[in-house]
Amino acid sequence: MNNQEQTSPSDTLTRLQYGERNYLIIGTAHISRESVLEVQHHISTESPHRVCVELDQGRYQALNQDQRWQNLDIFKIIKEKKAFLLLGNLVLSASQKRMGMDIGVKPGEEMKAALDTAKNSGIPVSLIDREIQTTLRRAWGMSGFWGKNKLLASLLAGAFTTEKISEEELEKLKDKSALQTMLEEVADYLPSVKKVLIDERDEYLAKKLFLAPQPNETNILAVVGAGHVPGMIRWLDELHNQKTDSEVRAIEVIPPPSLLSKAFPWLLSGFILGLIIWGFISGGSAQGFTNFGRWVLVNGTLSGLGTILALGHPLTIALAILGAPLTSLNPTIGVGFVTGLAEAALRKPRVQDFEHLQEDILSLKGFYRNRVTRILLVFLFSSIGSALGTFIGIPLLFP
Repeated sequence: MNNQEQTSPSDTLTRLQYGERNYLIIGTAHISRESVLEVQHHISTESPHRVCVELDQGRYQALNQDQRWQNLDIFKIIKEKKAFLLLGNLVLSASQKRMGMDIGVKPGEEMKAALDTAKNSGIPVSLIDREIQTTLRRAWGMSGFWGKNKLLASLLAGAFTTEKISEEELEKLKDKSALQTMLEEVADYLPSVKKVLIDERDEYLAKKLFLAPQPNETNILAVVGAGHVPGMIRWLDELHNQKTDSEVRAIEVIPPPSLLSKAFPWLLSGFILGLIIWGFISGGSAQGFTNFGRWVLVNGTLSGLGTILALGHPLTIALAILGAPLTSLNPTIGVGFVTGLAEAALRKPRVQDFEHLQEDILSLKGFYRNRVTRILLVFLFSSIGSALGTFIGIPLLFP
């Protein structure tokens, strides 16, 4: 098949031709005013048979439902162990929205422009991105111990950053060479996360774009983040030259934990309990109770301190201090589960917390003011405190 690639002087347009099928891929910056205008212009002038956008069903609904956060059930999220996912989702949303505020553009505005322009022109639309929850869970599941810590640190830094970005700097992010440099930095720092967030989605987007057109649709326009364009081109080449298949099931599933990762919490709990019991055997009841007291003091104090840093309710702080030494010995439940539910019950989120959630996640003060995000901070900081207490407390149990 013939493959012809052309790029405009702005380096944001890529034209590909494979036999009778023609693609126009617009590489955008997700908070760029120029990207919004460019998308509207090309859909109107090119009159494609189909428009494909880098959205999943959840984000599509988010763009069209301003009140979506009011349906959030924080108790259900904590019980289903999705608090980390929600926090990560909020931080990613806040980072883009914060940058967009600097230049007066809402995150995803170019995607909404593509949807609206296509709808007004009677052009069918396809959503071609992977579900964000799947992406986040795969990124977490495919990260090792230190990778998870780096990812957690990145999320915390992103939640509270005050960094500004100019429109000129933003437009540079659509340049492929600048993006390549940035992605190489991500790969060096968090290779597993880069693989999930960029490489896998390049594949997913290209395969969904390949499958989207109906038999009579030959001119396809795609709106995607500029960072995905080079990878998508490579995958489209392979798909049209029949060097690979269009199956995406392998990158849609959540990787199951390895045998070691499943066994590690139980082995660690057994090891700690063994050290405490050994204290009673080798040193008598006095030494045994001394060791147990050290464990309770260190683990409970650090978890309680984390809850204090999150400005948790006094009763939640007490539960963290009392519960952390016990939950750290029970692999089936974490102290964050206890403190998160307690904080949610003691300080139930109000209607105004859900209404102002999108604005409150933009600042450190807002994170603490809003009861929804404060519950998540209590969950997170009490868990971090207990984890630190575990690794600090273990050496104190040795004779």
